[in-house]
Formats: sequence, C-alpha cells, structure tokens
Amino acid sequence: MDTYVGSGLFMFSLAVINAGLAEQKNRSRWAWFLISLLLGPIATLLIVVWEAPAPVAPSMSHRGGWKNPDE
Repeated sequence: MDTYVGSGLFMFSLAVINAGLAEQKNRSRWAWFLISLLLGPIATLLIVVWEAPAPVAPSMSHRGGWKNPDE
C-alpha cells in the first residue's frame, strides 16, 4: 500500500513541477499539469525538448492599448 501512496505523491509532485516548467515556456499550466499526471516523466521530456512558442502580439485588451514598437 505504501508503494501506491509514494508513487502517487511522486506523480503529483512531478505534475506540479512540470506545470511550472510549462508556464516558463509560455504554455498552458493547467493543460501540462493534467498531461503530466497521465504521462509523468515523458511529459517532462516533452516540455524540455520542445521549443517555446513564439510570443503573441499585444492586443487592444492590454491596459493602455496597443503601442507600435517602431514609433
């Protein structure tokens, strides 16, 4: 019984760590948390190996509106 509790705690801890890693690479924290619960260390490998997506252009919803960086 202790083995199941220990492995469950490990998987949960790994999922929390992966969520933080995913957020640093501009990915969805919650999506990668759930993926990590299912895939475990494989999800960690995917987060580390895949390149971060390109940043999204600022939208008008940001405070102060959109500003052209070239001006």
